[in-house]
This record gives sequence, structure tokens and C-alpha cells, in this order.
Amino acid sequence: MALVHRVIDLRADGVAFAGRLTWDDATDGPVPGILICHTIRGRTAFEDGKAEALANLGYAALTVDLYGAHTRDADVEEYRNLMNGLKDDRLRLQQSLIDWLGLLAAQRQVDADRLGAIGFCFGGLCVLDLARTGADIAGVVSFHGLFDPPDNTADKRIRAKVLALHGWDDPLASPDKVLALGSELSRMGADWQIHAYGNTLHAFTNPAANDLSAGTVYDDKANRRSWTAMRNFFEEVFAR
Repeated sequence: MALVHRVIDLRADGVAFAGRLTWDDATDGPVPGILICHTIRGRTAFEDGKAEALANLGYAALTVDLYGAHTRDADVEEYRNLMNGLKDDRLRLQQSLIDWLGLLAAQRQVDADRLGAIGFCFGGLCVLDLARTGADIAGVVSFHGLFDPPDNTADKRIRAKVLALHGWDDPLASPDKVLALGSELSRMGADWQIHAYGNTLHAFTNPAANDLSAGTVYDDKANRRSWTAMRNFFEEVFAR
């Protein structure tokens, strides 16, 4: 068994974007494909590591780049501006996600009939938006995601199953936003679950998160529980 990586390029509006596909070359035949959407800091070793973990479970995983390859070494303020620009232009964000999903489906290692997506923090908002578009995707998983809804999908029907893995004390997604998300997902016809972890803050899957004043703190127990929940979810949605 050996993991293999391939850079996946995308160009849009004159900007070059660079994702990375990871799979196990010992896997027999096309396997389910999973998009991985990044945090505010763009595509980093954190997301690429999640792709490797998914490849070890038998998936082909594509870490996306939503900011552009030229931003890989930007500072946090530039990342914040890039993220906010996409949050303010959800149509552009959604189109980028759909483009990446199409690239994932086109890879020879991927079973195009079994696609999923996961995302962390800002990436959690991304995968929820992908579902909100009505995209043909089996399931999406948001890890400590942002729940703010867009203003252009209210008339859509969600086809994907949805799992949101949430720290109950996350200052970026307060309990009223959790309830609003549940109501929104029901209204859009989704098969949805929200798992809330008590005494847990934002960024609970990231070992580098250690800023209590900002509400971003790693939690080993919630990290393990959420990964297990994701594994069980994809085993269900990809079952033949």
C-alpha cells in the first residue's frame, strides 16, 4: 500500500488554483471521492493530512484551493480578506465549489456516482453551501463550520445528506445559529444530523488551536468523536 498524490489545477477568472488529489494505489477500481474544503488559512498541511487519512480509509480525496496558488504564504489578514470576499459573494464561492466537484468526479481513481465533501471552519460553510446549491453529491460533513446562510438558495432542494459536527460553545456558531441551521435544512428537504459536543469551542479538530480568548481550542475527545461520526456517515451514504 502506498499513497499517491497529484496536483489538480483549476483556472478561473485569470487565477490559477492548485488542489491535491490523494489516493492509495493499492485500491482496486474507482473509489468514492471526497472534497476537502479548507479553513480561513487556505490549503495547508492540515487539509492535506486529512486527505491522507481518508485515502487510508479507501477514499480518493481532493483538497481544494479556493484562494489561488499565489496566496499559499499570505498572512492572516490577507486570508481573512480572501475569506470575507467569498463570504460576501456566495455565488462565486458556490461556482468554485461546483467546479472542484466536477474535477473530482472526472478523476479516473474516483467513482463519480459516489461523491462527498468535508470542510473545516470556513470549509464547513463551503460544504454546506455546496449542499444548498442542490449539487449531485451523496453527503457533506461540516467540522466546526460557520452556519451563516447565503441569500441565493432558499428555493433549492438539498439532495445531499448533511452532517454538522459542532462545538456547543463555539463563539462563531452560537446555539441560535445551530437551531436556525436545523430549520433551514428541514425546509430545504435535507436528510440531516447535527452532533453537538459539550464544553467544546471552535477549531476543535486542529491541534494547533490554543487561543481561549478567540474561542479556538483543540479538543482531543471531540476530535476523535467527530472523525468516527464522519466515518460512520460516509459508510452509510456510500453503501451500495
